[in-house]
Parts: sequence; structure tokens; C-alpha cells
Amino acid sequence: MAHSANDQRIDYVEFVVADLDRSSAFYAAAFGWTMTDYGPTYRAFTDGRLEGGFTTEGEKRPGGPLVILYADDLVATQARIEAAGGRIVRPVFDFPGGRRFHFADPDGYELAVWSKG
Repeated sequence: MAHSANDQRIDYVEFVVADLDRSSAFYAAAFGWTMTDYGPTYRAFTDGRLEGGFTTEGEKRPGGPLVILYADDLVATQARIEAAGGRIVRPVFDFPGGRRFHFADPDGYELAVWSKG
């Protein structure tokens, strides 16, 4: 199977926020990020190189945003994570645009992996 250029790389950063409008206004004003609205609980951003999103769903995570990696093969990536000692903390779920799961690394940091398929 051929791998895409983004396979196994950080692809997206997601912030859980209290107020989409406030967070969007801050990052647009401070850094010039542009926004794409996906409904009342989600807004994507781009800084011209890296993409991410703001969501009001979930708990704010002290210490930083959710780092999201891309994988061509979600099942194989999950198997490698578990074999390496990672723990699945949110099983695979569908969202507009693809599927993803969350895992904790051996130190307890939560990350996610998504795929278009």
C-alpha cells in the first residue's frame, strides 16, 4: 500500500474552548488565522500552513490542545499504538470528513489519529 505524504505526521491541532466566537476573534486578531464555521460547536482554522479547530464539545485540557495525527490506515495505526504501549481512551468514531480515535501515550498525554476512510 502506498503511503500519502501526511501518513504518520501531525496533521491537525484541536482546542476545546468555552466560546467559539471569542477564541476565533482572538486568534484572527493576534495571528491572522482564517476560520471556517461547521456549526454551533465547531470552527476550523488555518494559519496558512497548519490547520486546526475550536470545539465546545469536551473538557478543556489544561496543558494544551489535542494534537491530531493523520493515518492512511486507522486500524493498523491503532494496532501499532497499542503494541507500543498506548491505551485507547476514545474508540473509533465517525465525524464529518472521516473517522478518528483518541489514545493516551505511556505518560498519559492524550492524542488522536484520524483518517478520511
